[in-house]
Amino acid sequence: MIEDVLLPILIVGMLFIGLPWIIMHYVTKWKTAATITTDDEVLLEELYNLAKRLDERMDTVERLVASDDPEFTPARRLIADQEKDNQQLRELEALMAEKKGTRA
Repeated sequence: MIEDVLLPILIVGMLFIGLPWIIMHYVTKWKTAATITTDDEVLLEELYNLAKRLDERMDTVERLVASDDPEFTPARRLIADQEKDNQQLRELEALMAEKKGTRA
């Protein structure tokens, strides 16, 4: 007799309380895991600045090698002196400046 009353209450409780609770728990975990943290933003900015410095060094090395060997042709990459490449670099720098403005 008690089982006839207890079982439906248990099933209804699991359906209307337990199941939504589990779903909301994992939805919350999923949303927090997908966001980028401030530490990640700082790391990305440092990596971007490092990449810019390395690119400038690479330009210097290519100029030195080209001055020694006139047949030297550098590999195709983003070059700050070309307008089509400058547009991509400006967009990236604008995004970073916008992020800094919202964070400050």
